[in-house]
This record gives sequence, structure tokens and C-alpha cells, in this order.
Amino acid sequence: MARIERVEIWMNDLKPKVRRSDAIQSFVSQETPFVRLTDSDGAQGVGYSYTIGQGGPAVMSLLKETLAPQLIAREAEEIGRIWRDLLFSTHATSVGAITSLALAAIDTALWDLRCKRAGLPLWRMLGGAKDSVPMYTTEGGWLHIPTEDLVADALDAQGKGFAGSKIKIGRPHLSEDRERLTAVREAVGPAYEIMVDANQSLTGAEAGRRARVLEEQGIAWFEEPLPADDVLEHARLAASTSVPIAVGESMYSLSQFKDYLAAGAADIVQVDVARIGGITPWMKVAHMAEAFNVPVCPHFLMELHVSLVCAIPNAPWLEYIPQLDSLTAEPMRMEQGRAYASDAPGLGIAWDFDAIDAGRIAGLSHAFGKGAN
Repeated sequence: MARIERVEIWMNDLKPKVRRSDAIQSFVSQETPFVRLTDSDGAQGVGYSYTIGQGGPAVMSLLKETLAPQLIAREAEEIGRIWRDLLFSTHATSVGAITSLALAAIDTALWDLRCKRAGLPLWRMLGGAKDSVPMYTTEGGWLHIPTEDLVADALDAQGKGFAGSKIKIGRPHLSEDRERLTAVREAVGPAYEIMVDANQSLTGAEAGRRARVLEEQGIAWFEEPLPADDVLEHARLAASTSVPIAVGESMYSLSQFKDYLAAGAADIVQVDVARIGGITPWMKVAHMAEAFNVPVCPHFLMELHVSLVCAIPNAPWLEYIPQLDSLTAEPMRMEQGRAYASDAPGLGIAWDFDAIDAGRIAGLSHAFGKGAN
């Protein structure tokens, strides 16, 4: 047991290696807030979260002005207490994306610190259900990509051992989505899973029309067909189609997931560790989903989520979207389409701090506590 003596915050900005577009937006940049904690024994934990191009400075402002100073002299092992105290200190801005992303950077740093002090990898600390998980790829399925390139990417992924590909949908007419999906299905065969993602772009009626097309193709899941806050319409859609409905990347609290599960509006939970506010609430959502016999297939952040999905029994997939290669000394371990959780103590991410320090955004680095200016 040791108290937090120093808190450092900064932000890096990572550009995607490929163009990423969907029915409502483009992923233009991964603004990446970092938190590093040092305790009285000198042990350190590093955590992070992300945006897709907007809001990073607002997250950093909340960390600087409100959250980070509260960590000094706190007992680092009391992760649950710290998380609740920080949440209620920002009660007027919760529940919401900015607060959750800031909390996540702190919470992941606390778990990294705990695991390093215990000498355990995160996936074992949290349950150790398995050491690897199958992957599906999203990186070759963006909405702007021509049909022939969708097919080529899916075949390439299949050849590398991936068990599925995600295709973005929401083209102006359903016939376009049908043509793209049909081409991929004919190329990869019936046993290869195809997931689709509409990114909240459809009305209830249009989602119903597209669902009938998806049933024809044996689609593994229909992701974010409707605005994420419309529980009732998702429940209606789920009751009307055999295609599993997947939601969760745009939810920011345990209660939001509870409402979806209780209403039968989510067949697959896609809780995002950054957008839910960290590992502490992520695990609560995962266990709640298990109680409803619903699988967890998290959104993005594969380098961190690999340890979380390996900690629990009800997580059959990891999404492949690489993003941290430029800031890490070694990539996440992958073999024949499976991702393997790291056995290194902590989050399992091999940060390259020389690269991180070189890429810090000017004016957004601050320190608190021992040695701070």
C-alpha cells in the first residue's frame, strides 16, 4: 500500500495510417490523453484514453483543473473509492464523454500501477479466463472503400487467420449496401463472419429494411443501427430481426447498459474502456452482460482491450484496428488471427517513452505533487 505522490498529464496526437470513414463521420486523429502516477515507493502506472479528433484539449483541461490535483496523497490501491470520488466531484458534467474519457485515463493508470506492484498482468489480475481471443478486422471495411477492395481485404484477412471482417454500411440506398455485402460473402464463403456497422445513421424504418438484407447474408451482427440513446427503438428492432443487435461504443455509464439489457435491446455489448470511464466500470458492465447471457465485443483500443477480454469468459472477439504502433516498442502479439494478452505486469502495453515524449502536444503537459513546478 502506497500513496500517490506525483501525477503527470500530457497528450499525444496520432494520425490514422489509413482513411477511416463511416456513415456519419471520419476518424481524423487519435488525440491521446495520458496520465502517469508515481507512488511513495517509486512505482509508476501509466494510463490513457482517446478521441477520434475532437475534444482532446477539453479532456486535458478537466484533468488539469479538476481531477489530477485530487489524486495527490490518495491511497493508490483504493481504486473503486477514487473512481467514485472523482465521478461525484464532476457530478454536473456526468454522465458524458469528456468526463468519462478523463476518468478512464486516470483509472487505467491506477490499474497499471496496481498490477505492476503485484507483479501480475492485467488479464490475470482481473480473472484470467483465457490467454488469447479471435480477432475480426475493421481496418479494411470503411464506407468509402470500393467493393473490389472490400473483397480483397476480407480475403487477405481470411488468409491470415482472422475469423471475420466488419463492413461499414449506410450508403445512400440499401441496394449499394447489398451489392457490397453480397460480393464479400460470395468471396469468403458461408463460414467467415461478416459484421456490419451503421454508426447510428439510420431511422427505425430504414434499419428494419436493411436488417432484412442482412438476414439474407447471414450477418454476424448489426452494429449501432440507430442513435445510441434510443433504447426503445433498438428493442423494437431487436425483436423484429434474427440479426443480433450490437451497441455500446457510444454509452458512458453502467446504467445505460442496464437499460439496454433489461429492455432486450442489445444482443452484443460493445463497451469501450475509454468511453465508459475506465477498467473499473468496464468490468461491471462485462459482469452484468454475463448475467444476461450476452457477449462482450469491445470497441477499438485493441492493445488495452485484449487484456480485458481475456479476463472474462463472455468475450468471443477482439476488434483489430491498430493505432499505437508509433508509440510502442513492440506490438500486440498476434498469431493466426488470434490476439494474445501480454504476460508483462501492468496493462501489457510496451510504451516507447522516447517516441511519446517527442510527440507531446505543446502546452498540454502538467505535473502535480512531488517535484512539480
